[in-house]
Amino acid sequence: MTINILFAAKAERWTTYQAPLTEALKAAGLEFDLRTDFPPAEVEYIVYAPNSDVQDFTPYTRLKAVLNLWAGVEDVVGNATLTVPLTRMVDHGLTQGMVEWVTGHTLRYHLGIDAHINGQDGVWRKDIPPLAQDRKVTVLGLGALGAAVSQALVGLGFDVTGWSRSAKTEEGVNCLHGPAGLTAALETAEILILLLPDTQATENTLRAETLEIMPKGACIINPGRGPLINDHDLLEALNSGQIAHATLDVFRVEPLPIEDPYWAHPNVTVTPHIASETRPTTASQNVADNIQRSETGQPLLHVVDRALGY
Repeated sequence: MTINILFAAKAERWTTYQAPLTEALKAAGLEFDLRTDFPPAEVEYIVYAPNSDVQDFTPYTRLKAVLNLWAGVEDVVGNATLTVPLTRMVDHGLTQGMVEWVTGHTLRYHLGIDAHINGQDGVWRKDIPPLAQDRKVTVLGLGALGAAVSQALVGLGFDVTGWSRSAKTEEGVNCLHGPAGLTAALETAEILILLLPDTQATENTLRAETLEIMPKGACIINPGRGPLINDHDLLEALNSGQIAHATLDVFRVEPLPIEDPYWAHPNVTVTPHIASETRPTTASQNVADNIQRSETGQPLLHVVDRALGY
């Protein structure tokens, strides 16, 4: 039987996803009808972006699952009309992109590259950085992205501590969890990387009290979610020198307003939410594989835990 699949995202996404998604569904051996418009009662799967026009799932009476195109689900997980399984995007392309971006900025801080780029003034600055084994890096969040980033940094020789809300194990990583573990993880964080989900429990993880725990002169990299940081408190910590520099890729309001103080702050690097992006080819394979699993009676992968919010 033909499987009816609704693509519910902005029109420009359909332009980039139609061909790779069609190819991936065919490669999975599925007989399907993929469209951007269906009578709701006929739809069995929705390939979804939370900023699409589909916000009320009640009319989708045959719906089996919603397959999110984004890693973040905070804008849909609380939708009371969504009662079928919701999956988040765990995609090789997205993961690899995040690993490359975070690794690059970690090395930038570790090697002191900014001082050489910005210091072309004739001064011979022979500041030799420590080896990676002597640089303490902390990753907050050990989900798929945090685990991959941690392993990449371990592979480069860094002394890596990872923190998560519940106990986890990653080879070569000092894994901590819970409130006491968070304090310990921050106390050694010369370079701190934020890869937590956006939930009520994680909002303002970095605030005055936690920023003060970190070593003076630490650096922060946030490719996770904007609300993880209390912006006022971070700016205060930057102004006082408690935090030496912050590289921020995500914000509470995007695009970041031109009047936002982060733009002009000398110790902040703003990047426009480019740390990683879902790649249509690999994401389409992920979606097709999950639909194929569902249709053959296998459990869906990467199902969101509504209680946890991710």
